[in-house]
Formats: sequence, C-alpha cells, structure tokens
Amino acid sequence: MSFETITYEKEDSIAIVTLNRPERLNAWTDQMNADIVHAIDNANEDKDIGAVVVTGAGRGYCAGADIKDSFQSQLDDGASDVLKDVEPYVTFIRRSKPIVGAVNGVAVGAGATMLLPFDVIVASEEARIGFFFLKMGVTPELASSHLLVQRVGFGVASEMCLTARLYSAAEVHERGLTNYVVPHDELIDKAKEIAREIAVHPARQLMMVKSLLTANGSESDINKVTEREKAALDEAYASAEHKEAVQAFIEKREPNFRDL
Repeated sequence: MSFETITYEKEDSIAIVTLNRPERLNAWTDQMNADIVHAIDNANEDKDIGAVVVTGAGRGYCAGADIKDSFQSQLDDGASDVLKDVEPYVTFIRRSKPIVGAVNGVAVGAGATMLLPFDVIVASEEARIGFFFLKMGVTPELASSHLLVQRVGFGVASEMCLTARLYSAAEVHERGLTNYVVPHDELIDKAKEIAREIAVHPARQLMMVKSLLTANGSESDINKVTEREKAALDEAYASAEHKEAVQAFIEKREPNFRDL
C-alpha cells in the first residue's frame, strides 16, 4: 500500500512509520491522520510485526496542524470538524500493537499530543516539544488534557499547557514526558531496540496488557481493576501462548509465539 504523507517500512519484527512532509516540518493534516491509522492498521494485521516505530523525516517531527490545510479551512467553513476524529484516533492507538515514538525534532500542538497515547517515547537531544494551543487561540485535543496529566502529573501538565512554552528534550524528560533522551544520531537505533525488545512477546498478551493499562491507569474503583486483571489472566492462562512459554521453559529454549 502506498501513502501520500508518510512512508512505511518493515524490518524483521517491527514496522517503521515516518511522517513525510519535511518541507512543512511534517505538519499534521487529515490525510496524514488517515495515512497513519491505515499504516498502523497494516502492522496490526501483519502477524510478523510485533511493534511499531513512528518518527519524522527531515529536521522536524511534526509542527502541529498545518495552518493552511486545517485552520484556514475551518475558518472558511465556519465550524470545526476536528473533534469528530478525536475518540477514534486515541482509542485506535491504545488498542493497536505497541508503538514507540521517536521524536527527531520539533513536536508542537498536534505533533506533541499525537505522541501521548504511544507506549514509549524516545527523544533526540535536538527535539523540542510544546503544547502551543493557546498561542493559536484554541484548546488541547486528542485526549491530551487527560493523557498529559497521566504522563507528567497535574502541576506539570498545567504549566506546559498554560504557558504554551517550547521545552527542550532535557526539560520534558526531567518532567517525565519521555522515556529516553539520546544523541540525535542514536535516536532511530534506540527506538528500534526498544520496539524489538517488545516485539518478542506474544501479540495477544501485548494487546491485553495495553488494554489493562488503558482501562486501569486512572480507575479509582480497585474492584474493577482486579476484575479486569482476573479476566485477562484467566484468558492468558488458557492460551496457546502461555502453554508455549511453559513448554519452552521446560525445554530450555526460546518460545516461538509467531507460529501460534
């Protein structure tokens, strides 16, 4: 499948999605949103793929929504339809195979919020991240007012959104937004390393763990937390993947989950 605004590659057990509008710092468009979803959906359907890396081409990761493509059309139409796709995007990302974000440059606005549902975020030392919504007279989207608080806490999320400041890679890492900050020329290798470390595990159980973290991460009812965990664990114990893991342990070999 070919895409207009991204590239899609496979390397062994991982897929690499690259935002590919470098002349516009990979500014976000409706087409890019559709391309990303379709690419990750391809990875989800591919039995050989265990995890996905998402990065940007050129010197930017994503400079937010393309003002000419998005904001001007909304002004011309007299109304915004951005919110119609918010829930599908976020829930889609949270039910996909694990995703590692590799932030190679500036990531602001939608470029920052699109990262928040990802499972692991790695940043280049040259990355810059900012929640610029107030600068454009708008408000956060893509469930970022929830997910940013989950990642960095209420106080830091408040500062980042209300100041609309551009933060360095070191600053956002200090605040807990990223998992790793690495030299720029090591970024993709580090992201691939993490993705491959994830991809060796059984796909069904990876999705189950993501589902548990999504549902239980901000659940205040501990009974619901344990109910979800028990249901998942019962399914896991009865699975072919668990049986293969036990057999591999007994036989002192690496388990083979891909052929199940």
